[in-house]
This record gives sequence, C-alpha cells and structure tokens, in this order.
Amino acid sequence: MEGYKKASKHIAVLAFPFGTHAVPLLNITRQLSDACPDTMFSFLSTQQSNNSTFSKNHDKIKPFNVWDGLPEGYSFRGNPHEPVDHFLKAVPGSFIKAIDAVASETGKPVDCLITDAFYAFGADIADELNIPWVAVWLSGPRALFLHLQTDVIRQHVGINSPEDKRLDFPEFSGIRVTDLPNGIASGDIDAPLPALLHKMGVSLSRATAIVANSYEDLDNTVVNMLKLRFSMFLNVGPFNLVSISSSTVDDSHGCLDWVSKHEAASVVYISFGSLITPPPHELQALCEALEECEFPFLWSLRGNPEKQLPQGFLERTGSKGKIVPWAPQQQILEHPSVGVFVSHGGWNSVLESINGCVPMICRPFFGDQQLNTRTVDVVWGFGLGLEGGTLTKEGAKKALKLILCSQEGKKMREKMKVQKELVCKAVKPNGSSIENFKTLVKLLQHLPPS
Repeated sequence: MEGYKKASKHIAVLAFPFGTHAVPLLNITRQLSDACPDTMFSFLSTQQSNNSTFSKNHDKIKPFNVWDGLPEGYSFRGNPHEPVDHFLKAVPGSFIKAIDAVASETGKPVDCLITDAFYAFGADIADELNIPWVAVWLSGPRALFLHLQTDVIRQHVGINSPEDKRLDFPEFSGIRVTDLPNGIASGDIDAPLPALLHKMGVSLSRATAIVANSYEDLDNTVVNMLKLRFSMFLNVGPFNLVSISSSTVDDSHGCLDWVSKHEAASVVYISFGSLITPPPHELQALCEALEECEFPFLWSLRGNPEKQLPQGFLERTGSKGKIVPWAPQQQILEHPSVGVFVSHGGWNSVLESINGCVPMICRPFFGDQQLNTRTVDVVWGFGLGLEGGTLTKEGAKKALKLILCSQEGKKMREKMKVQKELVCKAVKPNGSSIENFKTLVKLLQHLPPS
C-alpha cells in the first residue's frame, strides 16, 4: 500500500454492495487509479461485498468496510430483498461514519466522491464536504432516462395501471407499463429501493459528472436526451472492453474447447446471471425444449444440476450438452460457434452479447431486465422476449428455432454486426468512450490537493 500512502489526492468510492454493482465500479476505479498516479482511492462497501470483490490488492485502492445494517444475530431466510432493505435503512449515516473513519485513518480528507448513481445522498455528502460528486450509472441509458421521468410517468399512466398501457413520449412508444423497472409505476413505490431510485432521479442533476457503462452510438437519441439534462454525461463503456485485464481467462471447466468442436452459430449458451435461477417448472420447460430441438448447448448453472433439472436429463443430453457451475461468458459469446444466448437480460449481458454478435432470448426477473428485454426485442431487433415473460416448452422451442434456423435470426446477427463495429470504434484509441474517459481523468486530476 506504499502508493496509497504517498498520494497527494484522496477519492472515496461508495459502492452498492448487491447484484453485479460493486465489480464494474471497482473496474472503473482501477482504470482511474492507473490513469491518476498521484491519487489514492478508498473503496467503501460491506465486508461481504469487499471480500468477494477484492480478489487481489491494488497498490492505490484500499477497501473499507461499511456497516451492512443487519440486526445482531440476523440469519438470511431466502428473501433477497431483506438484506437490501436493512442496508438502505442504514444509509447515508453508515457511509458518512465510514468516510470520517477513512479520512482519520489515512490522514487525508476526501477530495472527491465517486458513487454508484443509486446514491442520491452523494449530492448532500459532497456539498457538506465541499467537493465534487461523480455518479456512476451501471445500466443502460434508457433505464436512466425513465428513472429521471418517474414523476411524469406516474402522472401519465398512474400507479399499477394496466400492464399493456404504452408510454407516450419520443423514443419510448414501444415500452409498456409492464416493461418499466419495478417501483416506477407499479409495485410498492415507497419500498426502500424504489424510494432510493426516485430520489436519484430528482438529485442526479447535482452531480459534477455522470459516468455511464455504455457507448455513444447505442441508443444515441436517448443519450443525447440525457446530455441535455446533465452538465457532463460521459459514456465510457462498455467497462469490460475498456478495462485492461492482465489475468488469463479462467476456463477451468473447458468451455471454450467444448464450444470449438461445434459448427458456426450452432451452440445455445444459457446463463441467468449470478443471482437467480428460474423456478423449477421453467427449468423443466427449457430442458424439454433443448431435448426436442437437439441443438448443442452450454449451460452455466448455479447450484446442483442433478437436483435442479429433470431426472435423466443429464444422461439423455450428455452428448449434446455441457453444464458447468461457471463459464467465461465474454469469451464464450465472442466465439463464432455460439448462435444464441438465453439470458436474464441484465445490462452487462446485453453489452457482451452485442460485442459477440449473439442474438438473445431473454427471461427477465427484476430491475432493468424487463426494459432491456423489450428494448432488445422491439426497439433494436436483435433478440426476443418470451410470450408471457416466462419460459414454456413451446415458447422456448419457437424462439430457439427462429434465431438459429431462420432468416430472421440471420438479420438479427447482421444488425448486431453494425453495433459491434460501433462498439469497437468507441473503445479504440481516440474513440468516444476513450475520449470521454480522458475528460473524466482531467476532472479528477484538476482537483485541488488536500
């Protein structure tokens, strides 16, 4: 930690410790650390999140633990919202306390605050300390715009109105109430997370800069609408393509070798992310569809396949399929043998599928996933949602055959090739994402030293 102690500037980074938020925020913090040699970064998250996020130390980034808000003796009972609600009840006080402790321990007051954009209270903490606030938005531009429009949407469509009612503003005519992130116009809008995101929509214009995990040419009209809202809106992504990873690819389960044995655009790759697995009846439906279609498949499945999948499925599909607990997703999607991606529709997965030119079949669960699914399907036209939003045998078979065996599937790949070229251009030297990143670095380098 020698570099950490010698630094002349000090930036505190406040992470949201749930889902896939902390890892991409740490990735961009590492990039900034490499670009700002005289700056130290304190990365504030819960102990559990820091333990899983920091696999190795970085000379000028130090993790600090923030209270998780859980009552003494708490034991997790299976409701994923419960730890989030406890954590959010403890903020911003838990972070303010941690920032004071960090400044005291390092002997350096904080010169700038970088937070997950979810944290509207970043504006108040930064004002109190009289320092800039940089908010990092980890999802797509379309989801951000809708959060900014929450009050307008509620006035327009009401709360819990019919699911097929459509939004009536430019660029969003294909979006229905059911496609909106939960808490904008449906569900319990006063629950801790929807309340936090509503405050974000109101406060985000106070940020010195908003940094986004996307690139200029994806949803360009919506990006331009966001630029009109904010003094500095910087697309610096996709983070996974602009961050230089020195580590070798972890393919301990031999996925890439297995995929290489198949024809171009023939393999079904399945992953529903690291947080959730579809319910048993949907897993059964997907298994039946895979068996009947006989397409080769690679499935990254959390948990025990013997217990989760239908009896005999593993034996019957052993020659066609491979099931692993983890797979190097980005590299798999870049492999020419992969023809379709069955996914939960998370933003990182959307970006990786664009980069690999692999059309998606999305089964969304929460957050922005339903909106991403609808956007991929209806707005961009390089993927499919499922009828009724869930996996059925017939629905899965129809979607797999359409993407792998029809002209429509070929058209989707052609559309994705155009986006792939744009994303490659954005992350090349002098590309838009690289230039935007330089603008962010300049902002941080011109902070007055503490």
